[in-house]
Amino acid sequence: MKATPHILVINGTKVRRPVFVLGSPHSGADLVARALKRSAGFHLTVGRPGVLRVTYAYARRPSIASDRGLGAARVLRDAYAEAWQISGRGCAECPAECREAAVPKRLPENAGDAPGPCVEPRGVDRFGDASPDLIYSADVLLDAFPDAQLLQVIRDGRDVVADMLDDERCLAWFKPGLANLDEVFPNPFLGVEEVVERTRWPKAANAVKCALRWRGSVRLSARLRAQTPEEQLLTVRYEDLVRRPGRIADQISAYLGAQVSRPALTALVRESAAGEGAAREGAAREGEPRRAEPRKVILRRDPARKGDARRGDPRKGSREPSGQPAGGWHERLTPRQLAQVERIAGTELGRLGYPLSAGG
Repeated sequence: MKATPHILVINGTKVRRPVFVLGSPHSGADLVARALKRSAGFHLTVGRPGVLRVTYAYARRPSIASDRGLGAARVLRDAYAEAWQISGRGCAECPAECREAAVPKRLPENAGDAPGPCVEPRGVDRFGDASPDLIYSADVLLDAFPDAQLLQVIRDGRDVVADMLDDERCLAWFKPGLANLDEVFPNPFLGVEEVVERTRWPKAANAVKCALRWRGSVRLSARLRAQTPEEQLLTVRYEDLVRRPGRIADQISAYLGAQVSRPALTALVRESAAGEGAAREGAAREGEPRRAEPRKVILRRDPARKGDARRGDPRKGSREPSGQPAGGWHERLTPRQLAQVERIAGTELGRLGYPLSAGG
């Protein structure tokens, strides 16, 4: 059934061609989102509670969206109608990730403890969202906003897995109380599609589970690419983004028909690289163990094993912005983890143009 056009008005401005940033966890979508949020004319939200309640319900139980048909689109549109309101009171509900993404564009705070809005309402003409795991609600987004423009970021799955293994929020989804394979199978959110994968899941290493999630997300991305008109979907490679941020900013600007700040995206990429360099130096000073091998592979203890408890609310998205250099998996994954990732996702890596390692 074709969606009925619906006019949404936020602070007196009609919402036209809203922008949604998609990608697997740690794909680098956060860098694009921050650049958009710091560009003139954009109001982009990240992780608003009302939106997350809806999108994670659809992501973890796809039947909720499919059974409700266009009703699911109305629910999601209503969530954004509230999330996109620009006011001190509304922005007070923003998570830290959303507020931090607005720096340095953020306005002075209002009187009292309530934070001020991150953007001046009179200057906004484009709205968008970059909440985590939106890829699983892409179909509903297009039903809710038929003129939406989707911007997805693709990254080498081995780098993604290396980042996910360091992120307790990503790993939290694998806990028995949250992994809903008994109720939902096949399970797009966890990337489990085969009976043998479901059978092996409880004892699988975290690297395997992370690889399944990445594989599932890029398969969704491929289906989305096949079903969505060119003018409504742009795919950006993380590797191109970190090497040529100015060129990617121009490409995104041309696609959206609105200027995305080249200086903002370039600065974000440099900040991320600098932050990663400092983190790696700190780890070296603390004596992080490494294998005595030419590749200098970092040893990693599986957090699923006894004595390594992890905390964090997975619904709040990735712990930190993506800042790892492209190809960093050479030093960050053990040989065993690398073999596991390439066994699970080797076909997808090859299809996307990422050569497998010598042992893959």
